[in-house]
Amino acid sequence: MAERLEPKRLKKADRRRQILLELRLKPHVRVSELAIQFGVTTETVRRDMKELNDAGLLNRAHGGASTAAPALHRDMDERRLERVAERERLGRFAARLVSDGDTIMVDAGTTTMEFARALAFEQRRITAITNSLPVAMMLGQNPAASVRLSPGTYMREEAAVVGPETCEYLGRYNVDACFLGAAGLSEAGVTEAVEGFDAIKRAMMCQSSARRFLIDSGKFGRSHLCRVAQCDEIGTLITDARPAGPLADALRQTGTEVLVTPTNAADVDVKDHSFAGTR
Repeated sequence: MAERLEPKRLKKADRRRQILLELRLKPHVRVSELAIQFGVTTETVRRDMKELNDAGLLNRAHGGASTAAPALHRDMDERRLERVAERERLGRFAARLVSDGDTIMVDAGTTTMEFARALAFEQRRITAITNSLPVAMMLGQNPAASVRLSPGTYMREEAAVVGPETCEYLGRYNVDACFLGAAGLSEAGVTEAVEGFDAIKRAMMCQSSARRFLIDSGKFGRSHLCRVAQCDEIGTLITDARPAGPLADALRQTGTEVLVTPTNAADVDVKDHSFAGTR
């Protein structure tokens, strides 16, 4: 008689990733079934669900959980259709912070893609390191740019690579600045919805003399599962509207530089639109 195979014990991050994957395949999952599947107690699964619920990634329900509304984190192609004008202005505005001879790191995301597009148009003589295939392809259209694409595990939905190999590669370089996107910004700091992106952003921050986050105002007040940076670690926030309320207070107290894009980003000096917090 064949031995019954015991379920493979998963680490916490792997369990939560699997819960979200299950919810992509069906509208509801049960605590008891997941506990058997993962080989853990029902209390462990409930704790996992509570944290995912608090991050807005699912809705807890009696005996289990259901898909969050709106749906779980959307793929890059879906996100590119939202707030297009704001992201284009952010990209053009941020590109003016880059000078000939600069070395930069750029992470994956829809806003950083617009930054890369604008930077390629400016024909800056730069060296850029990225984990994003679209960013690399856009920057590569500039013959004056030297572009390096990091290795790693490919994420089809985000057209980017992540993982320990990516972080190790980034750690080999020191650059003038990093340009990073994010899924959320609140008084608690910058957060990310795509698991694995948070580690990439932190690695880029560690290797950069200046840190610049491109975050549109539609993400203000949002908080996701993976924290990237506290407010005092942001450096410079580039956005399309002045923060208000608790977020503005947090940025002011930490001395974060905030650059706000004008309605028309053409022919405007970025220095005319900078302020610390909301003074």
